[in-house]
Order: sequence, then structure tokens, then C-alpha cells
Amino acid sequence: QVQLVESGGGLVQAGGSLRLSCAASGRTFSNYHMGWFRQAPGKEREFVAAISWSGGITFYADSVKGRFTISRDNAKNTVYLQMNSLKPEDTAVYYCAAERGRWVPNNRDEYDYWGQGTQVTVSS
Repeated sequence: QVQLVESGGGLVQAGGSLRLSCAASGRTFSNYHMGWFRQAPGKEREFVAAISWSGGITFYADSVKGRFTISRDNAKNTVYLQMNSLKPEDTAVYYCAAERGRWVPNNRDEYDYWGQGTQVTVSS
């Protein structure tokens, strides 16, 4: 089992920044690829960004490319999502997820463990 706890969400004005954190406990964090997904009201959960177990490979949704950066610190068992130039359409609950094994970064069904989510609200 891997337990994931997100933090860092909040209310921010358009153009602002937030950094989300996801702290992991349980099994060896460095064995897992990690992803961030988000879900807006009335919409399906969608892929945002993902990072390989070593941190050497990253993927981003087109909608956030150039604005968001995913990173991880395996010594701290934590993955981060730095979000800059935020837009109202970024408003959602953000979830982190962990996956070990065959990795399809943008497929939520591939992820084995999920956090409870943190709310991000961007005002215009």
C-alpha cells in the first residue's frame, strides 16, 4: 500500500502561482512513477503531468505545457507540481497518483494509488 496526501491548494488570482505537494508513505516511493490529474465539476478526471520513478522523464498535457512543472524528491518521498500563469480553467481538484510497472503516463486507469485531492481555484 502507498498512502498519498496532497497539499498546497488554494484560491489564487489568474496569472498567479501555486505549488502542490504530494507526500507518500508506505512502500518505497522511488519504485513508483507519479502523476498529477485534475477533475473539474461535471467533468472527467484528466491527466495533467507525470514523472518517472527516477525523475528523468516527464510528460505534460498540452493545456499545461510551459506553465506547469512536475518534479520529485525521492529523499523526501514527495512529488511537486509547480503551477505558474494560472488560468480560471485550471480550477479543479488536483490528485496525485502512483503507479508501478507498465507505465502509461496519461492513463488514469494505470495508476494504482490515489490521494484524496486538493482544491485549486483560480479567480478571473
